Amino acid sequence: MSSLLKPFSVCEGPCESCGVKRGCPSSAQQQQQRRRRQQRLAAVAGLGSLPAHQRSYAARRKLAAAAIGGRKITHPGKAILAGGIAGGIEICITFPTEYVKTQLQLDERANPPRYRGIGDCVKLTVQDHGLRGLYRGLSSLLYGSIPKSAVRFGTFEMLSNPMRDATGRLDNTRSLLCGLGAGIAEAIVVVCPMETLKVKMIHDQCSLRPRYRGFFHGISEIIREQGVRGTYQGLTATVLKQGTNQAIRFYVMNALRNWYKGDDPRREMHPIVTAMFGATAGAASVFGNTPLDVVKTRMQGLEAHRYKNTMDCAFQILKHEGPQAFYKGTVPRLGRVCLDVAIVFVIYEEVVKLLNNVWKTQ
Repeated sequence: MSSLLKPFSVCEGPCESCGVKRGCPSSAQQQQQRRRRQQRLAAVAGLGSLPAHQRSYAARRKLAAAAIGGRKITHPGKAILAGGIAGGIEICITFPTEYVKTQLQLDERANPPRYRGIGDCVKLTVQDHGLRGLYRGLSSLLYGSIPKSAVRFGTFEMLSNPMRDATGRLDNTRSLLCGLGAGIAEAIVVVCPMETLKVKMIHDQCSLRPRYRGFFHGISEIIREQGVRGTYQGLTATVLKQGTNQAIRFYVMNALRNWYKGDDPRREMHPIVTAMFGATAGAASVFGNTPLDVVKTRMQGLEAHRYKNTMDCAFQILKHEGPQAFYKGTVPRLGRVCLDVAIVFVIYEEVVKLLNNVWKTQ
């Protein structure tokens, strides 16, 4: 009778004092329950075709993202298409400021300056060539801007997607590295040859007897006289400029986005907010790397033969024109870049939203 009144407890682990485990499932039962939980999780997430060792992690990641909702990771294909559209629209709006910036940078102090400032440059250009003069060289930049933005955003999303957490959040340090990679990629693939042609065509217009009759004629003449290498003048400066450009822009944009959304990744960003953040990122990149932009422009101009390499170009500018020459054309570049980055980010985000409705990806 006393044995019946003896207190007992449900053990949490294996019972050493008895052969029967009261209240605690066997090891085989535990494994079976675990497999059932994983199968239910996989069934809910639609991952039943994956191997067993991958289903649990993939299901948790997918369900976490689905619970939060909204666009978290952009497919690189969407990024390439949206980036190209954004780049084409942006350059048609902002090219006149790019033209003025390039003219002021080519108006070297070593020679008697032709222009007294931004307004004088615009005035003389319109007097000599009409309003179309402000769009001289647009074709080369338009042909380059579309693939440039496509490569930039496609590379950024390709690099950043594996680095994001389950909510799609990207930390600032990683955004800096991804932006650097995107800038280097666009510099090598697109920017250097297109910028070289643009600078040569604008510089050619300043000569007494212009040689280039258009985009394709300019390409053929440059390649005929200098080979393919002639379209890659200033590659080092271009890689440095574009790499730092995009590193700064994506870092600032990502930091502002993370600050704005805080702990609520579902919070939508209005296009005006995106434009303001983009303009801020553009301004930061201008003040951060305008000296590299000046050196790049000189290395790609018709007088590039005067310089041995990028370092020699920078040294000669410093020696003959002073440190202030490295910030020549900052004001027109500031206006163009702020507008440029704001437009590109707004159009890119809106096009991606549209593509998400018609192009379903995992």
